[in-house]
This record gives sequence, structure tokens and C-alpha cells, in this order.
Amino acid sequence: MPYIPHSDEDRKAMLAAVGVRSIEELFEDVPAHARFPELDLPPAFSEMEARWELETLAGANFTTVDGPCFLGAGAYHHFVPAVVDAVLRRGEFYTAYTPYQPEVSQGTLQAIFEYQTMICNLTGMEVSNASHYDGATATAEAAITAVNVHRLKRRKVVVSPLVHPEYRAVVRTYTQGMRLTVVGDENGGENSGSAGLTDLLDGNTACLIVQYPDFLGRVEDLSDLAEAAHAVGALLVVVSDPITLGLLKPPGTFGADIVVGEGQGMGAGLNFGGPYLGFFAVRKKYVRKMAGRLVGQTVDAEGNRGFVLTLSTREQHIRRERATSNICTNQGLVALAAAVYMAALGKTGLRRVAELCYHKAHYAADAIDALDGYTVLRDKPFFKEFVVRCPRPVAEINEHLLDEWGIIGGYDLGRDYSHLEDHMLLCVTEMNPRGEIDALVEALEEVTL
Repeated sequence: MPYIPHSDEDRKAMLAAVGVRSIEELFEDVPAHARFPELDLPPAFSEMEARWELETLAGANFTTVDGPCFLGAGAYHHFVPAVVDAVLRRGEFYTAYTPYQPEVSQGTLQAIFEYQTMICNLTGMEVSNASHYDGATATAEAAITAVNVHRLKRRKVVVSPLVHPEYRAVVRTYTQGMRLTVVGDENGGENSGSAGLTDLLDGNTACLIVQYPDFLGRVEDLSDLAEAAHAVGALLVVVSDPITLGLLKPPGTFGADIVVGEGQGMGAGLNFGGPYLGFFAVRKKYVRKMAGRLVGQTVDAEGNRGFVLTLSTREQHIRRERATSNICTNQGLVALAAAVYMAALGKTGLRRVAELCYHKAHYAADAIDALDGYTVLRDKPFFKEFVVRCPRPVAEINEHLLDEWGIIGGYDLGRDYSHLEDHMLLCVTEMNPRGEIDALVEALEEVTL
């Protein structure tokens, strides 16, 4: 916001308007010891000096501009076409808030409608909302939606240990106090076969949450899990990376009831962790139990095409006791970025991105697997992420990669899975040319020398 200084006359007028005579009288209800405390602040900077200081601090960040990045685990380095920022920076979108008044918000509403349509096409689902904060909160909202579908009569959520660890933690945080039981991931994924999950399904299960591809990057046919969940009346919630859906079968085709995930890779950039985008799509019969808001298409009094907020189950829009969630939308600009990204690439472009990720990841995996001391886990097909058993602790290897080669290494799986100590999760996207992959392989080989 701009800095607007006030003159003495301005201050007098404002004080008179609120019925006090001075600034001191305005704050007289604040205890004296807290009213104007002494602040141990350094001498003030000039604007120029402040800029130098901030630029120095910013320079300490090591980003994907400074070197190759092979770290994924939920936040991915994908190419962002220039058209994305060009549209986002238009004042009509940049300053817009929730489109409560459709007659003056047609551009924002249409952009959200197009985003919803493309998310449905991508996931194979029938309805999409206007997005959540991130993939983790979308997953938590999916669990709550499943409980609402069953009218609170089912209180168990079965979650695969191969769902993102942070997503699983957020599900538990969101649902605390709801008398829900979250099970399935207690063993940390050591025995993570489908049978272990299906054995937990019963008449009290609201939903089964799985990830596709899973957190380790592996791709598995989930049709049997869908059938098992539906056999006991539970919903199947699938957490997915939308970039993978440019190549893989959409979850809606094998029985998913709710599809959620992180849409950051579609035009948002890494942004030091946010803001991100949680997409959320469901079957039409569950639309009134879905959290968030939904934009629909209609016609105006003159028969012209128009857009409105068709369904808004946020407590901001309806009575709190009837709302499905109190906070369940994100910054609309991130959804707009995803819409522009998907529209710019189209079906062919998104498939090409997915193919590049797949083939580059397999090129990297083959090269690393050939190194002495390293083993790539190949028990299942994988997409753009894969697991490598390392000859030394992952933290040591990543330190060597960064300090000696300027490479951002992979994710240390030992942080979340005790049986995967000294295992690294590497991610390769279209942004990693062959030269970067070869440098990674050479750097990993150097670690063992």
C-alpha cells in the first residue's frame, strides 16, 4: 500500500471524528508500560541503504537460477510461459478480490470457470471448485467432504503411508476435535502394499486416501483399491500431481470419487514455498458436500453468456452452521496462473511436458543405477521422481552437491520413513537438460571416490 503522510490538520480532523482530543487520549486504555515501549532499534537507513541491505539478504538465497535443482517432494521446478505473468499482472486481475458482485466481476468469474473446466478434463471428474490453499489442505478438505457425504455417521479415514507426509500431518491437524480416526500409515510405509490398506476398510470408513503417483514417484493401478473402498461404501480420494495427468490415466477413469493435489507446477513457480494452489474435483453427486466455491455459466436477462458464483459453501457466504468449511479458498491469482498455463500449453503441450519429465527421469535413473554404491529402486514404474539407495547419508551427499557442484540435491527420505534411511528421492523435470543430469551423475560418483 502507498505511504500517505498526514498533516497536523488531518490528525486533528480524525481525532475529532472519533471523539478524542489527542493521540495520548486515543490510547489511554492501553496499559502505560505497553503504550510506548522503548525499542532497541539500530539507526535508521536511508531508502538507498535499505535497498542495499535487502539485496544483500536476497543474494544469500540459492535458487534454481543459481544452479540445477533435483529436489521435488511436492514442490516442482517447471517452466512457466511468459504469457502467465503477462496476464496475472493485468490490473483487472491483480487487484480483484472474491467476485461477490458478478455484474462487475465477469472476467474473474470466467477465468475461474475455465480453470474448473480444465481441471475436470485433466482429472476425469465432473465438478471442480475454485481451488484451495495448497495440496495438503485440499487433501484435508477431501477427508472432511467424505465425512459429510456420510452425514457424520462414518468416522474413520484410511490413508496410505505413501501419501505425502506433510499432507497426512495436515489431515490430522484439520480434523482434530472431529472425533475422527486416521489410520493406515502408522508403520511408515514399511509394509505398504494394497492389501494392508484394504484390510482396514470397514463399514465405519468414510474414505480411503491414496496418492498417484505416490510420494516415492511410483505409478500403480488403483482400480482394485477403488473397488475395495466402494465395496464397503467408502469414497476413494486420490492425491495427484496434475503434470503427470498429461500422460497418465486420469483418476476418474479408475473409480476416484474425489481428486485433489498441488497445482503449483502449473504456472505458479516455486516462490520460496508459496502461495500455492490446491485443486479439488469431485463427482457431481457430491457437489453440495464439497468445500469452497464454484463458478457456473448462465445467461443474463438479454440472453448473453454470463458467469456467477453458483455454489458457495464457505462460511463467508452462508450461515456458519451450514458451511462445509470456514477457510477453504486460496489466492485467485494462482488459479488464474494455472488456467493460463493449461490454456497456453493445451493437451499436446501438457503431454509433451509430461513425456519430457518421464524420459529425462529414466535417463537419470539409468545413469545413477550404473554407479558403484548406488541402487535405484525399481519395484514399480515411476514417473519423474525415483528413489536411490545411497552409499553415504543423504545429508552429507546433498552438502557435497551444493558446496562443490552448486547442485540442489534430492529429498532425504529417512526424515519420514525409518526403513528408507540413506535413501534419496530425486526429481527430474523438463527444466533439467542433459548436461545438468550428467553433472549430477558425475558429482554423485565423486562422493564415493
